[in-house]
Amino acid sequence: MAAGPELKIIAILAAVAMSAAAYQAGSVFAPLVLALFIIAIVWPMQAWLQSRMPRLVALAITLIVIVAVCLVFGSLVVWGFSRVGRAVVLDAARYQLLYDNLVTWLDGHGISVAGLWAEHFNVGWALRAAQRVTGRINTTLTFWLITLTYVILALLEVDVTRRKIEALGNRDAARVLLDGCAATAVKFRKYMLVRTQMSAMTGLLVGAFAWITGLQFAVEWGVIAFALNYIPFIGPFIATLFPTLLAMTQFHSWQAVLGTFICLNIIQFVIGSYLEPRLSGSVLSISPFVVLFAIFFWTFLWGLFGTFIGVPITLAILTFCGQHPSSRWVADLFGGSAPRDVEEIKP
Repeated sequence: MAAGPELKIIAILAAVAMSAAAYQAGSVFAPLVLALFIIAIVWPMQAWLQSRMPRLVALAITLIVIVAVCLVFGSLVVWGFSRVGRAVVLDAARYQLLYDNLVTWLDGHGISVAGLWAEHFNVGWALRAAQRVTGRINTTLTFWLITLTYVILALLEVDVTRRKIEALGNRDAARVLLDGCAATAVKFRKYMLVRTQMSAMTGLLVGAFAWITGLQFAVEWGVIAFALNYIPFIGPFIATLFPTLLAMTQFHSWQAVLGTFICLNIIQFVIGSYLEPRLSGSVLSISPFVVLFAIFFWTFLWGLFGTFIGVPITLAILTFCGQHPSSRWVADLFGGSAPRDVEEIKP
């Protein structure tokens, strides 16, 4: 009877140790985790293709699709911000006037903006900021190159790895690995489907709101909101902040600007913090509270990438925990009601 609590304590300590390792070695583990996530999503297409053509040709087509999807989302963000950016540059005089009025108001209330600029925003700060941006770009390119390398190698070895697992002498371990991988892949694909539906809804509502209120670049704001909504919290914040800044020059009353900011945040909150966690929770058998906690926790560990991948990682952990009696209590405690088609994967 004492073995059960002891095993739970060991499991908790192991989880803490693994979290510390993930934090310290994020540059090593993060590309691998993203590669596994991509493989789980694209494997049905890869399997279908390689059943009809040579495996290397199928792999090339799959990689082209992966790169094309990433480029499309990147291009949507760049297109939207470039369109808005050109208008901001052309309307720089109005932003300068707004800034001057703000400085005058702050100075009248005893806040010296000039002193703050001189203290914190100088040439050294600009150089350091430029270095950080350049370093971040180089790190991102390296990250994606490593991830694609993992994807290429792993897609070539999926069938081999499956046969090795099936040949394991420990039949219980083989069952947990095979059924856990199958169930996790199903949940990953459903997660991306839900995420895409909610992103499309967010983009449509933001674009419609901008069009109804007369805010410039309604289509661009909708596209930006759609693309950035795949990054929880941070993406919606950016998609809310910039339309509000544009509204500050377009509308002539602070009530209109404040109303724009509030309405955009209501859209993002209702979809991102209410509808999506509950829809994800009911479809993917995970508590809405755990969804939010996973986003914050993995953002702390891996930054922006952790924000995107946090929920899928938690889904995988709970799914594998549910495959074995000794760890099923974790899935029962933090999961919701399991979908029927996912339960059918289990023996």
